[in-house]
Amino acid sequence: MAFSPRAETEVDPTPRQEVSRLAALPEVQAAFAWFRANEARLARWQMEMAGIPAPPFGEAPRGEWLAARFRELGLEDVHRDEVGNVLGVHPGAGGKHVALSAHIDTVFPANTPLQIRQQGNKLFGPGVSDNGAGVAAMLAVASVLREAGIANARPLLFIGNVGEEGEGDLRGMRHIFSQPGWQDGITCTLVLDGAGTDTIVAEALGSRRFEVIVRGPGGHSWSDFGVPNPIVVLGRAIEAFSRTTVPAAPKTTFNIGVIRGGTSVNSIPESASMRVDIRSTSRAEMERLEAALRLALDQAVEAEMQAAHGSGARRVHGISSEVVVIGSRPAGELDPQARILQVIRGVDAQLENAAQIQRASTDANIPLSLGREAIAIGGGGRGGGAHTLQEWFDCSGRELGLKRILLVLLALTGVSK
Repeated sequence: MAFSPRAETEVDPTPRQEVSRLAALPEVQAAFAWFRANEARLARWQMEMAGIPAPPFGEAPRGEWLAARFRELGLEDVHRDEVGNVLGVHPGAGGKHVALSAHIDTVFPANTPLQIRQQGNKLFGPGVSDNGAGVAAMLAVASVLREAGIANARPLLFIGNVGEEGEGDLRGMRHIFSQPGWQDGITCTLVLDGAGTDTIVAEALGSRRFEVIVRGPGGHSWSDFGVPNPIVVLGRAIEAFSRTTVPAAPKTTFNIGVIRGGTSVNSIPESASMRVDIRSTSRAEMERLEAALRLALDQAVEAEMQAAHGSGARRVHGISSEVVVIGSRPAGELDPQARILQVIRGVDAQLENAAQIQRASTDANIPLSLGREAIAIGGGGRGGGAHTLQEWFDCSGRELGLKRILLVLLALTGVSK
């Protein structure tokens, strides 16, 4: 999750006053005390979940684990939907739901060794921070609402969603916001992603991902020398595409992240492929880069065919190319005057927490792209090494993150008298 800062906005004093009132309530103070007393329980949940494989499209075992926790904590209507999202409701007096979500998938393949361990205040292992920290924070909130007897006015929808990482392409959140019952039933969404308390993601960074496939006749490196080579086509295309200029504003990037092809050093491959990631806050820039990628590929195919005809090869067969869209994340931006943004700034003022507004690609992309109120924040503590086997999470300071989450939710739902 790459970040980029945005200019600060003034804080409306009204949410600040409401947050101050909420923070002083006896039941909220009891909730804060529960957070302090139950860090060991949160770390245990975090490690248990991180020890269950959950690659994109393989989240079912982790979803079953989370559904069991939701039921233990007294959430109502706990179920897994058609794509594997885990949902549960903490009821309120009435009205539309406020949603709290945390993705349960990881970037790691199913066979990745998950050696989750704890040393002092630190947890280690793949996915322990992204998104073990977010899910643990969500469970902490579900726990404390019951333990402290907090009566929120609006109902709270808890979502452990699938498909946030990589080729999951936000499919969990796409599904939620495509359902008639939730399209109009969610007033705003607080997304928990990773660790920390120093960011507020209020801009959705758009992205498009492609698999580029080149196919040819293949052959022997000696006897069929000169036959069009799919790997060479990719090489030509990469060289041309990598010279495409990108603007600093709006910030736009591209990356060739995966290349595959070939069977042996002395074989001309029959196929080769690469995966390309394009990101920008501008739809027009993403479209321009996509066009540049397709042009570079077409020119590379033509150049390789010309080289094959001039090589004197015994047989020159055609070569084909294909560009397949494997991911598309919509861009979006929260209105600077949106209530959820004013609330989080009021909460940070109350807790004397410094946080910058950022843009990133998160589950919040989906509601933001639909014009809905949503932000993404961390679950507290500190984390590092995300998307690597050396990932870690430091539980120190988690309490601040949990207070932050709870106060935001209570300000959005209201507390019944």
